[in-house]
Amino acid sequence: MSFVRTLARPMLASSFVLAGLDKLKNSDDTAQQLSPLLRKAAASLPFQANEKTLARVIGGTQVGAGVLFGLGKFSRLSAGLLTVISLLNTFVEWRSADISSKEGRDNRRNQLLKNLSLGGGALLASVDTAGKPGLAWRAEHLATDARRNASHLAADARRTTTKKLNKADKAVRRAAKHATGA
Repeated sequence: MSFVRTLARPMLASSFVLAGLDKLKNSDDTAQQLSPLLRKAAASLPFQANEKTLARVIGGTQVGAGVLFGLGKFSRLSAGLLTVISLLNTFVEWRSADISSKEGRDNRRNQLLKNLSLGGGALLASVDTAGKPGLAWRAEHLATDARRNASHLAADARRTTTKKLNKADKAVRRAAKHATGA
């Protein structure tokens, strides 16, 4: 892991971890803020779940993904989860912000920009391969190598077959010549 990644991942993850801990600690407030979304989510789940439990799951997921990302473990998956959670937080905070005063509107805009920036950073991190080739690149090059090897094998098979056919042809001619001359 490069020095920049070693430094940047925990920096980016810290905000998510602290926000997740806050969600876990204040799950009643979180459930109230998220209630429109959580009601829909609870209705679509195949099992019974209340809003407070879903708020805790979101907070726990945010903490877990943030810690994993900060440690550099499963970093692309955890960054993807953090991106989704960041977009969810952005939407919820945007809807629940106080816009009755100019100061409230300015605060709402600043929070929106902060959340979008965090989401963008997490989105970038979710596609970062840390200098290693991604699965698409590996699959493409594996297919290219397989085609190249197959064409080499086919050429070798043609050469071998041609040699064997030439030897067989010579043997048949010799046998025919020997049979007619004897």
